[in-house]
Amino acid sequence: ITPRTRWLFLNSPSNPSGAAYSAAQLQPITEVLLRHPAVWVLADDIYEHILYDGLAFATAVAVEPRLRERTLTVNGVSKAYAMTGWRLGYGAGPKELIAAMAVVQSQSTSCPSSISQAAAIEALTGPQAVVAERCLLFQARRDFVVTALNRTPGLRCRTPEGAFYTFASCAGVLGRVTPSGKLLLTDSDFCDHLLQDFDVAVVPGSVFGLAPYFRISYATSMAQLEEACGRIHAACKALF
Repeated sequence: ITPRTRWLFLNSPSNPSGAAYSAAQLQPITEVLLRHPAVWVLADDIYEHILYDGLAFATAVAVEPRLRERTLTVNGVSKAYAMTGWRLGYGAGPKELIAAMAVVQSQSTSCPSSISQAAAIEALTGPQAVVAERCLLFQARRDFVVTALNRTPGLRCRTPEGAFYTFASCAGVLGRVTPSGKLLLTDSDFCDHLLQDFDVAVVPGSVFGLAPYFRISYATSMAQLEEACGRIHAACKALF
């Protein structure tokens, strides 16, 4: 935190790692923020309902109410309700900030479509059992992908607490040469190898500012994940 710092962005559970903060883990962060009254907080709660292993959701203002007057909490229907294409999010914060945001929004896209708004109301106020059911499906996919990656030579993957991504290290395969003669020096090289030679699309960690990792989204069918992980295993096994 410097005199130039204006905002702290907190995304929990997070993209790309799936890591999530508990209330106890957020507490020391909020204590630091209380000592820096010029720093505002953007709490990105978009994966609020996609948590595993009984972990309780926590967000900044709930942990430290004294941050309320300088916190913008944002959410949306894209993730928990599988409504990505509806392009609808929402936020809550101090009245003056929301008014300023509305001015910018009105000159950018005017407003969200009325159809998206009606659909979001139904999602948010309708039966919620499907959200919990989908979370259990995601957890099963998470467990499969994490296990498969950790059984693959050269890869290492922690177990994410939420969202629907794994963020695995590929450090163990760097420096290896592919059967076609390509030298893998970076996570981008590894991801290109998977895409070009095995038709598996993953995202290099370097685009998120952290190498040598790669992200997999397991928001797809188990059959697709089984096929993809099998190809990743074959790709890595051929390097050793």
